[in-house]
Amino acid sequence: MLALNEKGLANRAEWERKGYRLPAFDRSAMIENTRKNPVWIHFGAGNIFRAFQCSAVQRMLESGDMSAGVIAVEGYDYEIVEKGYRPNDNYTLLVTLKADGNVEKTVIGSIAESCILDSGNEAEYSRLKEIFANPGLQMASFTITEKGYAITPAAEADFANGPEKPASYIGKVASLLYARYRAGGAPVAMVSMDNCSHNGDKLKAAVTAFAEGWKDAGFIAYVNSGRVSFPWTMIDKITPRPDASVEEMLRRDGLQGLEPTVTAKHTYIAPFVNAEESEYLVIEDDFPNGRPALEKAGFIFTERETVNKVERMKVCTCLNPLHTALAVTGCLLGYTRISAEMKDEDLTALIRRIGYAEGLPVVTDPGVIDPREFIDTVVNVRLPNPFMPDTPQRIACDTSQKIPIRFGETIKCYLADAAKDASRLEAIPLAIAAWLRYLLGVDDKGKTMEVSPDPLLEELQAALSGVALGDPASAEGRLDALLTRADLFGVSLREAGLDGKVKAYFAEMLTGPGAVRDTLHRHLA
Repeated sequence: MLALNEKGLANRAEWERKGYRLPAFDRSAMIENTRKNPVWIHFGAGNIFRAFQCSAVQRMLESGDMSAGVIAVEGYDYEIVEKGYRPNDNYTLLVTLKADGNVEKTVIGSIAESCILDSGNEAEYSRLKEIFANPGLQMASFTITEKGYAITPAAEADFANGPEKPASYIGKVASLLYARYRAGGAPVAMVSMDNCSHNGDKLKAAVTAFAEGWKDAGFIAYVNSGRVSFPWTMIDKITPRPDASVEEMLRRDGLQGLEPTVTAKHTYIAPFVNAEESEYLVIEDDFPNGRPALEKAGFIFTERETVNKVERMKVCTCLNPLHTALAVTGCLLGYTRISAEMKDEDLTALIRRIGYAEGLPVVTDPGVIDPREFIDTVVNVRLPNPFMPDTPQRIACDTSQKIPIRFGETIKCYLADAAKDASRLEAIPLAIAAWLRYLLGVDDKGKTMEVSPDPLLEELQAALSGVALGDPASAEGRLDALLTRADLFGVSLREAGLDGKVKAYFAEMLTGPGAVRDTLHRHLA
């Protein structure tokens, strides 16, 4: 049996015999060096962090380009550390699922220490303050989701309570930065690596709100002095929830301790993370205290404007719009795997039309990543990967929040250039119509289906109440108010001249069972 901890990994020969790649550096020395000389601390101990950033640090440790590892901090669900990290001595197992059928199994040992962001736990919080007070710390990075930067009522209450024991997530982060300020104000980069536009600005706004709320002029000046930077980044790597088929493969290898744990906050914990091989991390090169040479691990460092171009390329053209189109149509057509959809000629025709024919003509080439090569990899390698257990149902979550960017920005580009002619768009209106049809909660066979969570779901379904499959006339006039809403589509589709197409496609999809398939096939053939 193989155990993922220091004792179990002492039997290196057995692990290697079963195809596992083990850390090739002195981990004890790394842990000791990190404790004394921390360089990188990361907030958000989830799957993408373990699969991407930790793997990059491991390669740097093995090449000798780093001597300190990364410190992991969890501030939302403490059980991730208590039941996931520490029982495994902070090791994790990365299972890379390649499109060619190969599987790489790598034991990641680059996490030197795991911490809990609990201001009520004296030992945990004192250690975090000690790390932040160390002048050698170069960066604190974050994968806490866009929601993590919100100033909630609990956060506002922290303004009055001061920086000693805040209760909110960002309040705690700001208080640690405050501890660094009080310890001499050494420079540091606060690096959001969350998948949202202008993420560095979101983090800066949240931290600044606390600095101003605490009314400490010196701390406000420190945050805004340039000694604290908030770089923009663009991250892209698919790391779905640990899959049962991967778990079974590891179990056949004799790996023990694979029983899944679901925390009180409904987080699914496993000692392994399954991920695709493709990965991109583009970072604004603004590190006032220096940084590791992570370009040697594949990170791309550039200026802010280039990060913005890369982010727009991915989110508005080359990946995210394709994902959303596959998600809503896949749910309607009964698919449960994105990879299976890529064998469907109608669906691949849809995303190729959205990406290549309608998106690429208006994309701005960021220079550091070629848009056509990026979308080629998405369409030919990433999405068809049969070993990636990603579902259209997961991708369909919160679609109302995604469409303004994923489709609306491309429509805006056409409207801004008369030579482009927005009226030529066909696939984007078709995907929008499919989303509206999806909201009815009835699949293409006429059976009730579950609609993924969305903050506007109740409102949108109420707007479509009375629309019935088999009765296209029931949709007459029901879309008019929705299609003028720029908050839903990024622009008024009526003003863009696309509302007629969306209504026509939607009506076609209502003619009866099989109508979604027929509509896609007819307009994409």
